Amino acid sequence: MGNPGRRVAPTGSRGHTYSPQRLRLVLALLTILTLPVVIGSSILIYYYLRYSVMVDRRLHGERWMVPARIYARPVALRSGLPLSPEDLVKILNGLRYEQKDKIPEAPGEFVVGARTVVLNPRPLADGPAEPVAVMFEKKAIRDMRGLSSKRSYPTVTLEPELITYLFDESREKKRIIKYEELPDHFAKAVLAIEDRRFFSHPGLDPIRIVAAAIRNARAESYIQGGSTITQQLVKNFFLTPERTIRRKLQEALLAFVRERRAEKKDILELYLNEVYLGQVGSFSIHGVGEAARMYFHKDVGNLTLTEAALLAGMIQSPNPYNPYRHPQRAKERRNQVLKAMVEAGFIDAATAERAMAEPVKIEAPSIDTAEAPYFIDLVKAQLAQRYDEKDLATQNLTIYTSLDLPLQIVAQQVLTSGLDRVEKMIRRKRTTEPLQGALIAVEPSTGAVLALVGGRSYGTSQYNRATQARRQPGSTFKPFVYLAAFEATFDDPSLPPITPATVVEDAPTTFIFGNREYRPENYEGNYMGYVTLRKALNHSLNNATVKVAEMVGYDRVANLWNRKLGMPNPVQPYPAVALGAFEATPLEISTAYNVLATGGLKVEPTTVLSVIDEHDVALQEHSASAPRVVRPESAYLVTNMLRTVLINGTAAAARSMGLPYDADAAGKTGTTNDLRDAWFAGYTPEILCVVWVGYDDNSPINLAGAKAALPIWVDFMKGALAGRKLGQFPVPAANIIFVSIDPQTGLLATPACPSTYSESFIAGTEPQEYCSWHQGGSYGEPLPEPTPPPF
Repeated sequence: MGNPGRRVAPTGSRGHTYSPQRLRLVLALLTILTLPVVIGSSILIYYYLRYSVMVDRRLHGERWMVPARIYARPVALRSGLPLSPEDLVKILNGLRYEQKDKIPEAPGEFVVGARTVVLNPRPLADGPAEPVAVMFEKKAIRDMRGLSSKRSYPTVTLEPELITYLFDESREKKRIIKYEELPDHFAKAVLAIEDRRFFSHPGLDPIRIVAAAIRNARAESYIQGGSTITQQLVKNFFLTPERTIRRKLQEALLAFVRERRAEKKDILELYLNEVYLGQVGSFSIHGVGEAARMYFHKDVGNLTLTEAALLAGMIQSPNPYNPYRHPQRAKERRNQVLKAMVEAGFIDAATAERAMAEPVKIEAPSIDTAEAPYFIDLVKAQLAQRYDEKDLATQNLTIYTSLDLPLQIVAQQVLTSGLDRVEKMIRRKRTTEPLQGALIAVEPSTGAVLALVGGRSYGTSQYNRATQARRQPGSTFKPFVYLAAFEATFDDPSLPPITPATVVEDAPTTFIFGNREYRPENYEGNYMGYVTLRKALNHSLNNATVKVAEMVGYDRVANLWNRKLGMPNPVQPYPAVALGAFEATPLEISTAYNVLATGGLKVEPTTVLSVIDEHDVALQEHSASAPRVVRPESAYLVTNMLRTVLINGTAAAARSMGLPYDADAAGKTGTTNDLRDAWFAGYTPEILCVVWVGYDDNSPINLAGAKAALPIWVDFMKGALAGRKLGQFPVPAANIIFVSIDPQTGLLATPACPSTYSESFIAGTEPQEYCSWHQGGSYGEPLPEPTPPPF
């Protein structure tokens, strides 16, 4: 019997049991409600972790490894240097000196006055320890004087300037800056127009997004978009430019992750180094550091409020707001930024009004003068022989080069103005082909390339004519014919000695070589009859020079160029080679002439002086290897002959053009067949310079080297030698003698000779016979003391 007090729940009671169907329904509902949350959370965590790894890898990976920094040699200012106040200000901006409104108190500061720039140099060994006033006159440094001591400084040396960073082969110009280097008003201008709440939002700005959406819905023009600076950075840095919902979600998550992985100032620094700021020629400008240099010729730290506002305004749409092409549009955008700064409370309305009233002031693009791009291309080529391109772009190397920045500025200016002058002389019909030129300057003793310009404008053409253009050297090769002749005196003592006083006949001649005939003609058909070799070289006489090559042997001439000088492109032993009927680059010509300038040593031209790694360990240091390739006596005789080219030869106008009379200079004009190429190659003990002028399409310029190239060379040398202590070419004391010679016969002079000069000879090769052409005098009488060389 059951317990009457116990109650048994009827089947199906809700209080104690559930049917299996109901339980499955509850579980299904719970799953439907929680599964999206779980899946979404899992996906979010997955992508957060994935993007965290991506951000960390990219932040610390190859992209942000520091590229090699390329420096010029220390900047040497000296009295007489042809440098304008504007040029010096550009250099000081390149050295990141801070411009002030009063006398600079701290090192690394400067102020600009009327025809004076006062700078406070950073400490260097033997450098001024006080502010120095650099005074100018006629676009040249007149004097440099200490403000405290009143001491006159003949030279002031500043630290090396950073020329550029060595990125990959993309047509991108960038100059990396640190957050601390940004002027306060620049950072505020960027934040006002791009992201006012940057320092308070977590990477996304809901207020900004909503405001942008409302403005877009109303189809209004707007100052700010919806993306934060962090979103713009990750969009440009990590993502493709496609416009999809998926990419926007990726952008938002990456921005959130990015904010967790770096400080705000680091994000802003990366953004301002990466941002695209317009196109100049074939180059894209990235980063505010490069933009400040390009548009204003300033370091970013010296930008004024209006300049900062203009660059900040360009960030949204760089090309439409490019001040070179759209100055009015750029000004309107700049003023919009200034208004935004007022709205954000960064500046007051009165300051903005004054700034908005200012015109847009920009400088001409500075690629050619500020960054020596043709020189940098040669640096890259020489570095590529020893280093991997990837390492150069990522391994934080410091590369010190031979570039003399003030001389590079002079080189660019004189080549540009010289080509303009030549074009006016040519009066060629209008053509799309501009006259081109190249200039290379070398320090003879070290081979250091001091300046190099490979064309009229690098922005227009990156073809480096100084190193790549293979043109006929013409008469600039003639000195090496005479060098081969003098070397033969040593190589083959059985040959009769050939000296600067040897006489050859300059007359129309047919030369037979093999079964061919060669009939060279002198310039403008002028022939001088019997002449000494000195006179033949002075006046660049073609027939006389080929006769010298014939006397010594064409194979000896070719062997000198190919083997002794070790030039990379061999020449063939035939008569026309004596007149430079082959091809060579200006760099090769400068290498050959440097053998003469160094007295017979071959010092290879170099641009890289040292390479230092991030631990200050020298990976490479330049040592001027200088094997002797020709005898010092032979080299001296040619140099001695080339001196008179600048006195009474084809380059006699050099002194009247302004070449200093106290400069011991030697050189040779060069003109090719049909007047297609004009050259001048010349040197002093301090500097060697080669100039080429011509058309890329090889059409005639119809001017000789003395008219087209020599004036450019003189203008450069005037600047390069100004303020220097000038030396003399050393005479090989052991084996060179000077003898008084009759210039007509090349024989020993007598008292009856109407004129004489002191000629140089290798001892033992001087003439033994006295001149008998001139009547009067007793040849047995003692000769007068030889007159000094006519230079």
